[in-house]
Amino acid sequence: MSSVVTLDTRRISDAEGALRCDLAAAFRLADRFGWSQLVWNHITARCPDNPDHFLINPMGVRWDEMTASLLVKVDVEGNIIQLIDGEGLVPKAGFVIHSGIFEARPEVNAVMHTHTNDGVAVAALEDGLQPICMEGLFFYKNMGFHSFEGTSMDTDERTRLAKSLGNHRAMIMQNHGLVTVGKSVPEAFVLMYWLERACSIQMKVLASNLPWTKVPEGVAEHYTNQEDEPRDITEDFRPGVHEWPALVRMLDREDPSYKG
Repeated sequence: MSSVVTLDTRRISDAEGALRCDLAAAFRLADRFGWSQLVWNHITARCPDNPDHFLINPMGVRWDEMTASLLVKVDVEGNIIQLIDGEGLVPKAGFVIHSGIFEARPEVNAVMHTHTNDGVAVAALEDGLQPICMEGLFFYKNMGFHSFEGTSMDTDERTRLAKSLGNHRAMIMQNHGLVTVGKSVPEAFVLMYWLERACSIQMKVLASNLPWTKVPEGVAEHYTNQEDEPRDITEDFRPGVHEWPALVRMLDREDPSYKG
């Protein structure tokens, strides 16, 4: 097991230090689940001390080697506010997608974007994600759709991206990939877990070439109500509440170097 490395918090608040560790953990865990794509794609988090600043992964760093100190603090215009370690080049596409969402959704504190095989496959389907499994019901009537505009390098796409997402918790970027948002890193991460799983299940169902069924609308509505209004803790399936502590325990036991 790797030795514990602690983030030097002399230049940041305790709240930002904790956020950096959560965000770095999200990268490490996402790589374990097979969601990374070389050094590309992004997970970001709004800074607790300034809502106009957010943390983003720098260019050239693999998700499996991400640490709390490598994350770059930028503002919504893409200016670097703080570097703790590394060169900190800010990826343009990551800035465009994530800053647009942060500007439009003040309640959103974390954004995750992936290009997995099954996610892109569903994004290429004319009808997108279908309600064919419980995992997919997390996004029932709660999914935005953004038409493909090429690599997201143009800053004016930010407004269109935010409009496409609307008030939803997730978005399909056509022929591109998936986006989830949350009030916290754990929420955005676990939503992506369910979304990726739903896409994987859907592609397996379609690949079977056998007849398949959708969850009836009334049942899907009931499922949504069950998630939104748990009667006690044993019915609480809000994304991130129970899963995130368990995932971090696994990471801390096997490789806590993400905290450095």
